[in-house]
Amino acid sequence: MTVHAFVDESARGGNYLLCATVVEPAHLTSTRRALAPLLLRGARELHFKKEKEPRRRMLIDRIAALPVSARLYLAECTPKTEEAARQRCIEHLAEDLLVLRAHRLVLDSRDHRDGHDRRTLQLALGVRPSKTELTYEHVDSTAEPLLWISDAVAWCFGAGGGWRRRANPLVAEVLTV
Repeated sequence: MTVHAFVDESARGGNYLLCATVVEPAHLTSTRRALAPLLLRGARELHFKKEKEPRRRMLIDRIAALPVSARLYLAECTPKTEEAARQRCIEHLAEDLLVLRAHRLVLDSRDHRDGHDRRTLQLALGVRPSKTELTYEHVDSTAEPLLWISDAVAWCFGAGGGWRRRANPLVAEVLTV
């Protein structure tokens, strides 16, 4: 069975965290439907950094009950080496998605910096036969609710402690690159 992956990131404490939420096609619509009611009136997206602590607890508990899994890619970095750390994470992610037979990769758009990701993905996938069937695109998180899961898991994992414990049921693998 193929899967879809939705990617967002968090950087804190000298670590770059890239989170890929993996969803089976049969669960795409129902998972999006489950996320929609979590928005506050007038909001267009969930962004964990902006949420208040009690709401964060409720959100991650609801997200942890969804039929998804998350893969985290960690790379040490400084503010000056964040982009290089991200690209190392994306390179490893691409390899793993081929093994998982992923069909679609959606990355949260970073506007003009999306080109870095495209180059890394072209290089990583270019050494494979052209029939990888993995397509990728950058999308604004207001247009794709499944990106909100990666935002929440990356934030919780980076925060550590009780936040990490709340997100752990979602985490299938943590890879240091």
